[in-house]
Amino acid sequence: MDPSKPLPRLRSPPLWRCHSVIALQGSTKFAELGPRFFSSKSAGTGVGTSSLPVLAPPAVGQWLLASAALVFAVIVVGGVTRLTESGLSITEWRPVTGILPPRSVDDWNAEFDKYKATPEFKLMNHAITLEEFKNIFYMEWGHRILGRVIGIAFIAPLAYFAFRKKLSPPMPAKLIGMASLIGFQGVLGWYMVKSGLEDSIMDTPGGIPRVSQYRLAAHLGTALVLYGGMLGTGLAVLQDWKFARSGAWSGSKTVLWETVLSNPVIKSFTRKSRALTALVFLTALSGAFVAGLDAGLLYNEFPLMGGSIAPPMDELFSPAYAKAGDRSDIWWRNIFENPTTVQFDHRLLAMTTYVSTCLLYLHSRRNAVRNLLPPTARRSMAAAFLMANVQVMLGLATLLYLVPVPVAAAHQAGSVALLSSMISTLVALRRPSVAAQLWRKAKAVTP
Repeated sequence: MDPSKPLPRLRSPPLWRCHSVIALQGSTKFAELGPRFFSSKSAGTGVGTSSLPVLAPPAVGQWLLASAALVFAVIVVGGVTRLTESGLSITEWRPVTGILPPRSVDDWNAEFDKYKATPEFKLMNHAITLEEFKNIFYMEWGHRILGRVIGIAFIAPLAYFAFRKKLSPPMPAKLIGMASLIGFQGVLGWYMVKSGLEDSIMDTPGGIPRVSQYRLAAHLGTALVLYGGMLGTGLAVLQDWKFARSGAWSGSKTVLWETVLSNPVIKSFTRKSRALTALVFLTALSGAFVAGLDAGLLYNEFPLMGGSIAPPMDELFSPAYAKAGDRSDIWWRNIFENPTTVQFDHRLLAMTTYVSTCLLYLHSRRNAVRNLLPPTARRSMAAAFLMANVQVMLGLATLLYLVPVPVAAAHQAGSVALLSSMISTLVALRRPSVAAQLWRKAKAVTP
């Protein structure tokens, strides 16, 4: 080559050779997503990844599962706090300064004096000593500290993954919603505790100082929603990563998700699984009303209640709970405020959940369904069946033995475990995300 002549101009490779979202999909609809949904770094697929959407790595899924485990723990600790009647021992909400417990004798005496002013001390614990007070104080303090730990353990990694652009397109808004829910839980928790500190209970004949069962159910329900969101999203992230890297979907490399999810049999099974998940959630919420009203201390027998399947109607719908002049609120007030009715409803929901879980499991064992279900879905359904049986035994033990703390706490943990099994079943039956599908196609066309 003559050095005096200019070098030949390098030509860019044709557009059709780029492994882009548009080329892979054969359409332009993904071009409208914009550059903010696409990664700027390679993830080791061997293709040009600058045009592929961000696919969350396993570290994101593992972080979410660890966060879900912390929420699981705080739910159980919260149940123990309620069962040991420790929740009203701290009479103030100090999100920052309340991190440290009392350290000196004077500090402990000051906290004890605040507790002495509460209705619970005056009506129930007037003979409690300082050392006994410390026991219930530390129980509630530990519950609050664990809530703060969850906030830090979730928000700090969230900021890191967002800054490093490790989150798939739909995830940031969802995770910000979870972070907001954590903060809301702190406010809701204090709102619940505050209901048990009101002096109005002193003027109520036969009144017992305890938190509002409505607020308790809201607090538990929010925790379950948060837990389910973390668990489901974490499992989905790991499932998408496996699919993108190896083509494995829900534990199998041979099952085609398009064929499975489009089958009417699986569509029907998925709808039933969603309904059962909602039923498990509703049953757990009804348990919060049982705990809030100490309804588990009534009718400690099964399957009868006072010698019959159901208590008398005048006891289930007692006019004493109606507050409206025309008694138009007698139905819903008894359902949510009458301990007898609350326990009866929880029994009905629990047995309906158990029977429904057994039926769905047996349905999953039919050849027509079993041959279509992916391995992960089959295992999750078997776990749900196992947990449903464990839950029945724990529930009966809780009732028959007058709500012993360890058994009752295990019963609450079992409800979350059953919910986890159903969430895992639903995740196993979800389609891979758009990002995972595109990454898989990009990897498939790479020589």
